Amino acid sequence: MSDTMPQAGQPAPDFTAATETGEPITLSDYRGQWIILYFYPKDNTPGCTKEACSLRDSHAALAGANAVVLGVSTDSAASHQKFITKFGLPFTLIADTDKAVSTLYGVYGEKSLYGKSFLGIKRTTFVIDPEGVIRKVFTKVNVSQHGEEVLAVIQG
Repeated sequence: MSDTMPQAGQPAPDFTAATETGEPITLSDYRGQWIILYFYPKDNTPGCTKEACSLRDSHAALAGANAVVLGVSTDSAASHQKFITKFGLPFTLIADTDKAVSTLYGVYGEKSLYGKSFLGIKRTTFVIDPEGVIRKVFTKVNVSQHGEEVLAVIQG
């Protein structure tokens, strides 16, 4: 992981980026709510689909706990729209095509798979409190139970 990754107890870096509809979104607009800011490698891949569906399945409980879910990958807005439609995702996906947000959060960098190195997003989730402070950073994500993991943090 990058040494620029913000840690628990630090303010969440603010940003403005495009959503799956092309509309701009600014993180600080969500002050007053918990934010589940999750970075994932790619739409429609097995692990990322499990993670998104876990967050989808916990969405009502998260919303009831005054939390908003924001997913971030380097996929295009069009790819995000297809992913949302295919799996009925009830939350916003950010199209970080220029890698600005993932770089800001220190989650974009070298990865390896099957002995090959490449650049990409390292699956990471930041749980941000209503004052804009990071409360927990998940670098090891259980994709099948991630919705429950983040809900447990919010509920204390």
